[in-house]
Order: sequence, then C-alpha cells, then structure tokens
Amino acid sequence: MKIYFPISAFIVLSFSSFCQPSLHSVASFASSNLPIVVINTHGVAIVDEPKITANMGIIDNGEGKRNSLSDPFNNYNGKIAIEIRGSSSQMFDKKQYGFTTVDSSGGDYDVPLLGFPTEHTWMLSAQYNDKTLMRDALTFLLSSQIGHYASRTKYCEVFLNGDYKGVYLLMEKIKRDKNRVNISKMTAADTAGDNLTGGYIYKIDKADKPTDKGWDALYPPFASSARRYLMYQYEYPDPEEIMPAQIKYLQTFEKHFEVVMNSPFYKDTALGYPKILDVPSFVDMTVINELSKNVDGYRLSTFLYKDRTSKNEKLFAGPLWDYNLGYGNANYGDAFLRTGWQVENESSSSVSDPYAPPFWWKILWGDTGFKKLTALRWKVLRAHQMSTANIFTIIDSLAMVVNEGQQRNFERWPIIGTYVWPNYYYTASSYADEVNYLKGWFISRMDWMDRTLAPLSTAVHEVRALEPSTTALEQNYPNPCNPSTAIRYSLNSIQHVTISIYDVLGRLTSSLVNDVQPAGAYCVVWNASRTPSGVYFCRMNAGPNASSIRIAVIQ
Repeated sequence: MKIYFPISAFIVLSFSSFCQPSLHSVASFASSNLPIVVINTHGVAIVDEPKITANMGIIDNGEGKRNSLSDPFNNYNGKIAIEIRGSSSQMFDKKQYGFTTVDSSGGDYDVPLLGFPTEHTWMLSAQYNDKTLMRDALTFLLSSQIGHYASRTKYCEVFLNGDYKGVYLLMEKIKRDKNRVNISKMTAADTAGDNLTGGYIYKIDKADKPTDKGWDALYPPFASSARRYLMYQYEYPDPEEIMPAQIKYLQTFEKHFEVVMNSPFYKDTALGYPKILDVPSFVDMTVINELSKNVDGYRLSTFLYKDRTSKNEKLFAGPLWDYNLGYGNANYGDAFLRTGWQVENESSSSVSDPYAPPFWWKILWGDTGFKKLTALRWKVLRAHQMSTANIFTIIDSLAMVVNEGQQRNFERWPIIGTYVWPNYYYTASSYADEVNYLKGWFISRMDWMDRTLAPLSTAVHEVRALEPSTTALEQNYPNPCNPSTAIRYSLNSIQHVTISIYDVLGRLTSSLVNDVQPAGAYCVVWNASRTPSGVYFCRMNAGPNASSIRIAVIQ
C-alpha cells in the first residue's frame, strides 16, 4: 500500500462505557467507517483555560472495518485533560479542543493514539469554516511529501457528553519530540555554551491569552503599518519554563537576523540570510503559502525552529500550521484572488487587523536569488508532488474517506450554502460542490503560478541548492512497529526508485515504491497490519545506490 504520509485513519467519539448518547445524537448514527472517540466531562463545562479532567474512549476496529457505538473501547480508554482551543474559531458553536492524555494521578501519559507515534499532547480540530473538511489535512500531507514534518492527521466524528459533534480532525500538537520537531531537548540547566543554542521553537502570532508570551520585533511590518505588535512567541521551551538566559539567547538570535535583513548586506552569502537561514525550508514554506494563498500565511501561526548550533546552526521555517482559510476560503486580504503574491499583500493589515507579515519576508521575497530558487523548486515539485494529478488524488481520497461522516456532520451543522466567516465561496448546494470549488481553485492558482514563475526557472542548475546532498534510506519509525511505520528516504538526483519489504527468507512481502522521482526528501508508510510478527528487511534501489534497513513487526 503506497501512502506518502500517515493520514490513513479517522476518529469518532463513542460512549459505551462513559455515557449514553442522546436520541438526537444517534438518530442517524449507529456505526461508522471511521474510528469512534467518546468524551465525557461528567457535567463539567470545557473552557478556554484551564484544562478540565474528563474520560475518553476510542473505538478502532482496524482499516476497512466498521466501528459501532456498541463496540468496546479498544484503542484508548482513560483520562484526558481538555480545553477549548483556537482564536477566532472560538466564536463558532462547533468548538476545537486541545487535550492531553493523562494517567490516574493526572500526569502526562504517552500513548500511540490511532497508530500515531507515542505522545500525550493532541488536538481535535473542528474544520468548521472549511466545508471541505480537508484544507489542513491536504496541506500537511503535501508538506510531508516534499520532505518536512507536519502534524499527522486523522479524521474523526465526535460525541461529547452524549451529543454528536460531527467530523473532527485529530492532529498532533506542534512540540519538540523525536517524532515531531526533532531538535535537541532543553532543560533548565541549559544556560551556557552549546547547550544554550538550541533547540528552540517559536512563532509569529498574535497574543490571545496571558500565557502567550514573547517579544516585539525590532522593526514594524512595513512603514505605514497600523502598529507594531507582539510578533514572536515562545513555544519551546514552554513560556512558563524558559530560563532568562534562554530568553536572552533566542531574542538576540532573532534580533540579529532582523538587523541583517535591514542592512545592505542582507543577501551576502557569508554575512546575510544564506548564513542564518535554512533557505530550502523557507523556500518550501513560501511555495505552500503561495499555492494556498493563505491569508494568515507568514503573519500568524507561523512556526520557526532552531537546533543546537553543533547540530545545525541555521533557522528553519516550519512546521506548517492552520491552513483552513487557504485555497480561496477567505474574503479579505485579497486571499480570494487566484492571482498575485500573498507575501506582497498589505491590505489585510489595518487598524482593525494590524497583523501583517514581518518586514523581512518581503525583503526575502524581493531578492532575485531567493525568488529564482522558489521558481526552480516550484518547477521540480510541479512534476511530481504538486502535479495536478497528485493533488487531485489526495483530494479525492480524503473526500472518499470522509464522505459518510460529512453527511452526518452537515446534518448536525447545516451550513452548506450559508455564509460562515470568512468564507468567500458559500453558495454551494452540496459537499461535492465545495470539493469541486477547491479543485477549481487549484487549477486556476497553479496555472497562474506556472506562467508567472516560468521566466525565473531557466537556470536549472541552481536548483541543486535545494536538493539533498546524498541518496539515503533512513531507519524507519516506529521500530518495532504495530501496525504501521514511516520510512523516510532522500534522492540527490532524479532516479528510478524501488522500495520493497522482504521477510527473513528473502520472500517479497510488499512493494512500496516503484517510480521515477525527482531529487528531494520523501516518506512512505508501510501498513503491516496483515503481516505476522517477525523481522523484515526494507530494501531501496535508486539508480546505482542500494541500501537496506531492518524492521521489527510486533502484532
């Protein structure tokens, strides 16, 4: 089974041992093709902060099998700490939730929910004003296909205290972890030397809560912007735990970058942004921000991370987050137009909405070298991961998996054909119309980008700045696996690639990849749910290169 990112399952909340669903909730719900999740707060209201304790159970009988409300909880059955999440989304009746899986004493409890790598922080995203229910899942999958970590996602239908809440998307919360943002772990003792230099995760965002702590940028977004605002916020280490020396280091690092970008030598290879930034990651974020024309791109929910200098001295863009207003789904900031560059737009910044991208994004985009690298990267991706065929295949597969659940979702929330802030297109008469509008957006947007970037993509040799330096097969994770595992690999040139799984007797078990692929970083998922426990070998042949890894399966 060929999947380029683990996005295979969905969640539904069931109540069999926590509480009985109301008659209204289950009038059209007895079973689902998606897993089922049930949350019971025992009468306590869920609020923005602090988290409250609740019970959660998940029913997941496996891929291709039905999940019934009468089935036992077989994926998770325990306690969680849960709160309402989001900023503007909190105005909607269908809320978003962040939760932590906890043990009986309330401590963090790491679990592999629905096959995700083991962790304890999660999010249930409502996707309320995205009536396709797929803009985030699609974006994160594209990001993974082009070689970057993005939150793993699984759709879900949710019951809360007996009330059917509709289709949700289970997502990994962005955090430092070997299976999420894989940078160095920091402790309170890391206040000097190389240990002080990373890892850090911070973001460009607005402050909604007292716990959103950070610092102001040195320079305003642009000369006539309404006001300077809290631009950078601590994400890791946690704002309540980050040490003064770490705060000083991170702010000094970012302010140095801003000074460089405001100087005449900002593009100097020894002193300028090429020395400070991991340019390929910023190019790839630009490509997806512009493909989606995300009205919040560059200016809100924009994450950055830096590892320890001894491991990598540069600043990386990502992971991507919050694309539900992308792809023609916002009626302001010119985001509804299928032409034009979102990074150049300043109309979303006003007295009422002063959050514009930091000044250096526009300077970066204005550099001919950076723009040419973006054009070259776009040309390479359009031949494979961002081909119309690949994107439409993703859209169709997501729509097929969610088709049954979306009918119940829009029974519960009858918003098809009605305006939900900030929809640009809202006259659809069906879910299929919403999906077709999304496809039409891609066709028009990609055509404009093809024509506009084509004159800049003639120096093909320059694309090598974005290519991996080696062809390599990485060790899978998790290992041992049950039932699926992610296998990452990189190509330093266009090559014919085969990746296959063999048992200890050398018999072919599964063929994962057999394709000609351009240079880049990739991830393929092996679903071993029907494979007996034991040791297996994954073998990759790419041009003259051959390599293998050992994989253990435990059922």
